Amino acid sequence: MAIDTVLDAEVAWVCDNDPAASKVLAHHYPDVPNLGDITAVNWDTVEPVDIICGGSPCQDISAAGQRRGMAPGTRSGLWTAMADAIAALRPQLVVFENVRGILSAEAHCDLEFGPWDLGGPRDGEPALRALGRVLGDLADLGFDAEWTCLPASDIGAPHQRYRVFLAAWPAVPDAADLRRQRGGAAR
Repeated sequence: MAIDTVLDAEVAWVCDNDPAASKVLAHHYPDVPNLGDITAVNWDTVEPVDIICGGSPCQDISAAGQRRGMAPGTRSGLWTAMADAIAALRPQLVVFENVRGILSAEAHCDLEFGPWDLGGPRDGEPALRALGRVLGDLADLGFDAEWTCLPASDIGAPHQRYRVFLAAWPAVPDAADLRRQRGGAAR
């Protein structure tokens, strides 16, 4: 809703298979299709959009959760499905949001503890963290990114609850991206 307001964008579709979340989305966006389970979407059949906004569920990276990290099979591991959507649809802007635990939760990806070892407990270096994985995956997809961490109290909430916000954009726009920039409203 914030992106709708700030960027004058229009929601083209949503993607959530949780019944309660889907009900809320249907209430706010009654004429917008819900693609359902993000892991089952064939992105080749989805209308391209200029902006993709989302975040993986936080239960596995939150300090209040089990801290299993951004591992395959976890809810927080759904980041890989969002990365698949980004790779296929090549939006002009990606907005990712999550809890502050993304700064310290383990990433559980190929960059961590492989034969090419980029650091880890064995050599005294920190393990790759979940936000590092998101940034690395976006870089691999050809996106530049910036991120910040803000407390909810900065916008008037009566609590701190820090959130991480990340914005990413194509490092070098391709011809299709340039054509999209010249036409119509953001979707």
